[in-house]
Amino acid sequence: MTYTVFVDGQEGTTGLQINELLARRSDIEIIRIDADKRKDLAERKRLINAADVTFLCLPDDAAKESVSLVDNPKTCVIDASTAHRVDPAWTFGLPELARDQRDKIRASKRIANPGCHATAFILALRPLVAAGLIPADTQIAANSITGYSGGGKKMIADYEAAAAGTALKAPRPYALALAHKHLPEMQAYTGLTVAPIFQPIVGPFYKGLAVSAALPPAQFARRATPADVQRIIADYYAGEAFINVLPVDLAATTDGGFYDVEANNDTNRVDIAVFGNAERMLLIARLDNLGKGASGAAVQAMNVHLGVEESLGLV
Repeated sequence: MTYTVFVDGQEGTTGLQINELLARRSDIEIIRIDADKRKDLAERKRLINAADVTFLCLPDDAAKESVSLVDNPKTCVIDASTAHRVDPAWTFGLPELARDQRDKIRASKRIANPGCHATAFILALRPLVAAGLIPADTQIAANSITGYSGGGKKMIADYEAAAAGTALKAPRPYALALAHKHLPEMQAYTGLTVAPIFQPIVGPFYKGLAVSAALPPAQFARRATPADVQRIIADYYAGEAFINVLPVDLAATTDGGFYDVEANNDTNRVDIAVFGNAERMLLIARLDNLGKGASGAAVQAMNVHLGVEESLGLV
């Protein structure tokens, strides 16, 4: 069976990569809008409703506008913006979130694609909150280092323009008002009742992302070692094709003590690692911010919704 797909916002970073992933597939027919009609509301509405699946790769307000154009009950909308991620009328597009999440994605016509930082944070913390090890009212401190492609076309252009000079060579912390747009989903889908203290950093590399979350063993509901924490996470994701829970082995999981943020680039994989000791622990989850953090996740959710092989077109 062939499915028709339209990407509203096909020229953006996420849209381009979704198109690239789907262009390799024989079961997908991509509908494209003519360049001179990209702002033609009637043409966008026609294409949105002509598709079995429409991806929205747009700013929040534009995504909301596109949703308002949908009048075909058969069209499934997968929104890559932040506009609908905690909207109860939408399904969060993270299949590994819970045992029944795939059923929800399969049944839904409105799927909100997770944010890149949020995906790593949620996948790392959710099993520990669900197991009752981390009380829901714990405030977790976390940071994330990500490649500059996560900032979109303007940031990519800025970094590429600076490549030959001395500007933009060092990592740059941002979102220092501590009100990052991913916070609502990071709280909602981990099961935490308190928003984390979250501080992201953009690095001078194209893509790759690692969220580091400090765990407070003194606040655990029961005593646990790093091996215990690793076991809880590994059991939670047993059988998940795209999630790899690393052993508690510093020599095996690092390069001489250094952790490679770019190790999962060009894949849909997530690695989760536990470091530390009984007094101090650190969780690190890494992924490709343009893969499992954006376009790969969107295609994975589409596969689940359509009932085809979940890993189709993904590595």
